Amino acid sequence: MRKCQLYLGLMSGTSADAIDAVLIDLQSTPQLIAQHTLPLPTQIRQQIHALSLPGDNEIDRMGALDADLAKLFAQASVELLAKANVSAAQITAIGSHGQTIRHRPPGSPEGTFTLQIGDANLIAELTGITTVADFRRRDMAAGGQGAPLVPAFHRAIFHTPVSDRVIVNIGGMANITWLPALGSVLGFDTGPGNVLMDMWITEHLGNSYDQNGAWAASGQVCTSLLTELLTTPYFKMPAPKSTGRERFNRAWLDANLRKLASTPTPVDVQATLLEFTAITIAECINDLSQSPKEIFVCGGGAYNDALMYRLNTLLPNDTVASTAILGVDPQWIEAMAFAWLAQQTINHRPGNLCEVTGAKREVILGGVYYA
Repeated sequence: MRKCQLYLGLMSGTSADAIDAVLIDLQSTPQLIAQHTLPLPTQIRQQIHALSLPGDNEIDRMGALDADLAKLFAQASVELLAKANVSAAQITAIGSHGQTIRHRPPGSPEGTFTLQIGDANLIAELTGITTVADFRRRDMAAGGQGAPLVPAFHRAIFHTPVSDRVIVNIGGMANITWLPALGSVLGFDTGPGNVLMDMWITEHLGNSYDQNGAWAASGQVCTSLLTELLTTPYFKMPAPKSTGRERFNRAWLDANLRKLASTPTPVDVQATLLEFTAITIAECINDLSQSPKEIFVCGGGAYNDALMYRLNTLLPNDTVASTAILGVDPQWIEAMAFAWLAQQTINHRPGNLCEVTGAKREVILGGVYYA
């Protein structure tokens, strides 16, 4: 009988709408066995978003949320195991990304640090499973951006020696991984993915996201707003680079809207935000190579039909498709990546790519919290 190495991966991204939990077998090629989503309560999501920017009483608010999120991460793990009919004793480790509440990459005027919460001590205690967490700070200690970390996993499962590929992860933020048939892997955050669109539709229609991009598709792009958004200095910065809600948020959008002679309608703002995401991704891909490439999209953006249509239009010489065509469901790749990174850590192997994060050397990521 085939021997398994079972790991759990936990992921809650910039949108903070849910915890994605996966059970994967890492004996050889990563095999997804089971998956589960635990929606985050509205109050928790609001607390996360509030902590992404400076405010009053941050330490106490963070401490309480750190514990509350850990309990939810543990709940997601227990529910996943019950769904898969697998016991905690069969799991080697959990890899928990945690919830990013502040990310200040090198060069930030506020200092260089990154902070993910969701206390791994509690996760290990409540699940009875050794937990690996706090992956990003070790890369930062080695001089890196601390993000993105998933390109190492993308290389492990998607690289092929016969064609150049780009993996586009469109979550709250968007990042790309350049996987040339020959040569070094590159990767960086391109800018906002779904975060601004989700924020805008929640405020105006009460929906947590724009299903299939239908609302955006019903509006008209406001060229003056798009021009203002694209002048943001981040897009001229060379890689390695990373970003988050600290830079791209409602205050930033409001500042750009105030520069306009007249305010666009809400639906036209949504259309513009979608075009903004598509253009910033496409321009980064074109900067990597003008030769034909295979582009595979994962994350929530892979389900946004309007966004996928715009990427196909803006990248006419490339093929653009969901990672589903490769047999990997786009929703679960980030959670799978952190299960894989946990295995790297448990086996004393590095998990970062210097070409991606800018770290001085490859290092073993994360802290291990034994059950």
